[in-house]
Amino acid sequence: MTPPSRLLAARQPLPSLPFDHAEGCWLYGPDGRRFMDASSGLICVNVGHAHPAVLRALTTQAGKGTFASPGSLDPRLQEAVGRPEDRVAFACTGTAAVEMAIALARSVQRARGEKRRHKVLTASLSYHGNSALNLALSGHRRRRPHPDDGFGLGPAFDPPYPGHHRGCRLDACDATCAAEVGTAIEEAGTDTVAAVLVEPVNGTTGGGYCPPDGYLRALRDICAAHGVLVIHDEVLTGLGRTGLPLAAHQCPASDADLTVLAKGLGAGYLPISAVLIAPDAAEELLSSGSPLPLMGTMSATPLQAAVGMATLSVLDDIGALDRESARGATVTDAVREAARGLPVVTGTRGRGYFLGVELAPGTQRRALAISREQGLLLYPFNGFQPDGGGEGVIVAPPLNISDEETAFLGSALRATFEQLASETTSTDRTRGAA
Repeated sequence: MTPPSRLLAARQPLPSLPFDHAEGCWLYGPDGRRFMDASSGLICVNVGHAHPAVLRALTTQAGKGTFASPGSLDPRLQEAVGRPEDRVAFACTGTAAVEMAIALARSVQRARGEKRRHKVLTASLSYHGNSALNLALSGHRRRRPHPDDGFGLGPAFDPPYPGHHRGCRLDACDATCAAEVGTAIEEAGTDTVAAVLVEPVNGTTGGGYCPPDGYLRALRDICAAHGVLVIHDEVLTGLGRTGLPLAAHQCPASDADLTVLAKGLGAGYLPISAVLIAPDAAEELLSSGSPLPLMGTMSATPLQAAVGMATLSVLDDIGALDRESARGATVTDAVREAARGLPVVTGTRGRGYFLGVELAPGTQRRALAISREQGLLLYPFNGFQPDGGGEGVIVAPPLNISDEETAFLGSALRATFEQLASETTSTDRTRGAA
C-alpha cells in the first residue's frame, strides 16, 4: 500500500501520474506506456526533457564547480531577444524577477528625481507570480489574496480581451482601448506611477488571450507621454513560446523598458530568471549611485548559467530565436483543426506553441481524463471570466516538437474532444429525458 503523500501543494483536477523517465516530448510510465507532455510541464520545458546538449552542459559544469555569485549569460541573453544593449539582472524564479523589475523601475524613477513614483499598475486577469506583492498586483479572480492580505493593491485597468474590457464601446477591442491605461495613470496620480506591468500575451490565467494589433505600441506611447516605465512580463511567453523570441515582437515598436524572462531560460532543468533593462534607464540608475536590488544566494550560479547558455544554444539551433520568421504554425493549425466544429469547444486562442482551448462549463476535468487516456497530458486553466467562471485546457508542447509528434498531438486532441462532445451530448439527452 502506498503511504499518503505529505506534500502540501495546490489541488489538481486529476491524481498525479507516476513516471519512470522522460525524453523529448514524452513521459514514460513505470509500465513503459508513454504520454506526450503537451504542456511542457508547467509551460517551461521548452527544449524537451533530457536534451543531450543541456544535460552535457549541466553535468560538465557540475564536475567543475556549482557555485559562485554571480554567474553570467551576458551578453548572449540580450542578443537572443534582440536587445543587445540592455543591462541584465538575474534571479531564480519568475516571481522573484518580477519583483526585481518592480524594484528596478522604482529605482530608475527615483534616479530621475521622481521621488513620489512608486505605484505599479496592472490589468485585471493578469498574473505576475505567487509572492504576496505579486499576488496583490495580479488580477486573476481565483488567485487574488484575501482582502486583508493584499496591501490595498489591485489591478488598475481592464485588458483588451473579449468580455473583459468592461465599458468598451467597440464590437471588438482595438489599439485605441489602450486609452484606458492612460486614464488609470491619471486616476492614480501621474506623479505617483512608476510603471505599468503587463503580459504581452496573457498566460495560463486566461488561456492565451492576445491583444489587438497595435495595442502594445499604443500602451507604450501613452506610458512614455506620462513618464511611466513599461514592464513586460514574459516569464511564460519569452524565448520562443509564442513563435518569436519575445511575445512583444508580435507588435512592432512596442519594446518595454524592462522585460522579465524565466521559464524558457531554465527550460525546466534549473531555476533561473532575468530582468533586461533598456540602456537609457540602466545608465540613469547606475549614474545615480542608488543601491541596486540584491540578487538572491542562488541567482545565476555557474551551474544555472551553463544550463541557460545551453538552452539558448538549442533554441537558436531550432530557429526559435529568429525574429524574421514566426514558428509554431503547424502546432496552432493542429489545435484549431482538432477543435473545429465541436460545440463542446467554445473558443481557441493563443499564438505559436501556446494555445488555449476554452471548453463548455463542467467539462474540463473529463477532458483532462480523456486526454490522458489518449496518451496526452494537458494543463488546465479556469476562473478567467469576470464572474469567476470559465474553464479550458492549455496546449503548449516543447518548441522542438517534430512534425510526426505534431500529427499525434492533433489526432489525440481531436479524439479527446470528439469523445468529450459525445459524452456531453449523451448526458444532456439523459437530463432532457428525465
